[in-house]
Amino acid sequence: MRVGFAGLTHLGILYGMATAAQGMKVCGFDSNEKLVADLKKGKFPVNEPGLRALWQKFRGRVEWGSQPALLEKCDLVFFSLDVSTDQKDRSDTRPLEVLIRTTLQSLRPGATVVLISQVDPGFSRRKLIPFAEKCGLEAFYQVETLVFGRAVERAMHPERFIVGARDPQKALPPEFQRWHRAFGCPVLVMGLESAELSKIAINFFLVSSVCTTNTLAEASAMVGADWLQIAPALRLDARIGPKAYLSPGLGVGGGNLPRDLQTLRFMVKGKGADLSLVKGWIQASRHHRDWAVRTYRTALRRNKISSSSAKVAVWGVAYKEDTSSTKNSPAVHFLTSAPAKLKKTYDPVAILPRRIKGVRQVRSALDSCRGADVLVILAPWKQFREMDAAKTLSVMKRRIVIDPYQVLKPSDWRKSRADCYTLGEGTPSC
Repeated sequence: MRVGFAGLTHLGILYGMATAAQGMKVCGFDSNEKLVADLKKGKFPVNEPGLRALWQKFRGRVEWGSQPALLEKCDLVFFSLDVSTDQKDRSDTRPLEVLIRTTLQSLRPGATVVLISQVDPGFSRRKLIPFAEKCGLEAFYQVETLVFGRAVERAMHPERFIVGARDPQKALPPEFQRWHRAFGCPVLVMGLESAELSKIAINFFLVSSVCTTNTLAEASAMVGADWLQIAPALRLDARIGPKAYLSPGLGVGGGNLPRDLQTLRFMVKGKGADLSLVKGWIQASRHHRDWAVRTYRTALRRNKISSSSAKVAVWGVAYKEDTSSTKNSPAVHFLTSAPAKLKKTYDPVAILPRRIKGVRQVRSALDSCRGADVLVILAPWKQFREMDAAKTLSVMKRRIVIDPYQVLKPSDWRKSRADCYTLGEGTPSC
C-alpha cells in the first residue's frame, strides 16, 4: 500500500517516516522545492531525536516530490501541514486550505483522505468534506499525537488514534484500517467536531496540570517546602498517576497549548459561556513565564549589581529541550524583557527568531558564561545537565545562577558557593 503525505512540515515528515517504518511505501509532497531537495539529502527543517536514524534505516521506502501528481498512486493520503499561529496564538489555516484545494484534484477517485493538521472544530466539515466529495474521495479527520522533542517516539508508538467521521457508525475504509493496524493501538471513532474538539480537550487538561504544578511549586518556595519532595506523593495517587505533569516550569510554551486556549475563547465568544477559568490559566501562565525576569531583578538587587552593567549568560533559546521551536519561549521573553548591558545565549539547536538588541548567540554553553555576572538556564537540555559546575563558574565574573528546572545539581553549586535560585524550593538560594 502506498500512503501519501501532503505538507512536509513536522507532521508530514514524522508521520511519513513512521509509516515507512511499518513497511509501507510513502509519497511525500510539498510545493516547496528547496525543502524537498533538502529532504532527499536527509536535511530536515525540524530537530527531533531519532529522526535521522529513522531516515537512514527506512529512506528507501520514501519518495519526496514537489508536484501533487506524486500522490496519484496513493490509496491513502494525509493532509499533514503544520498550522502556524500569530502573535496572539490564533491559527492561520489559509495555507492549509490552499493545499487542500490544489491537491485534492490530483488524487485518484476512490482514495481516502485524512486531515491530521490541528484545526478548529467545524473546519473539516466546511473546508475538507465538500471539496473531497466533489473529487469522489472519502474524507476524515484524525487527531495528531506528536510532542515536540518526543515526536519520533510518539509517531512510532502512539497511545491511540482519534478519528472524526461524518458517520461514526460506518466502518472505516480498508486502507485506513490497515494503516491503523500497523501501529497496534486503540482507535476511537467519533463525529467530526467531537474529534476536532478532543484535541483541544486533551491540551486543556495538560494546561491545567502545568498551571497547577507551577502554582503549587511557587507556594512551596514561599512556605519553606520542597516541591520535588511532594511530586512523588502525587504520582503514587491513582487519581493522578505516574505520568502526570508535575515538573515546575515557566508557564505554557510552544504553539499548541496557547493556541487551544485562544481557540476556545473565540469559539464560544458571545454565547454566554463562563471563560474565567481559561482567562485564569492564561494569566497564570504569564505569571510563571515572568518568574525568571522577577528572579533576575531580585538577584541583581541582592548582589548590588546595576542592570546597566550586568552581563548575562542564557542557556536555552527553544521553549523546551529537544526541539528547535522558539514559539512562546521563556528565553525569548527573558531576552526581550530583562535589562542588562550584554546578554549572551546558547542553545544546542534553536536559533533566535529575530535580532534582539544587546543579545549575542554564541557557539557553546561555556563561551556564553565568560565574564558573565548571571547564568540563567531556561530550557533543561541534557547537555546542560552534564556541564561541570566548577568549570562553568570559573569563567564567570560573579557566581549567580538562575536555574528554575534544577538542571544543575544543587550540591555542586553549593560546593562552589554560588548564589543559586530554583523553582519549588523553600530556600531562596543554594
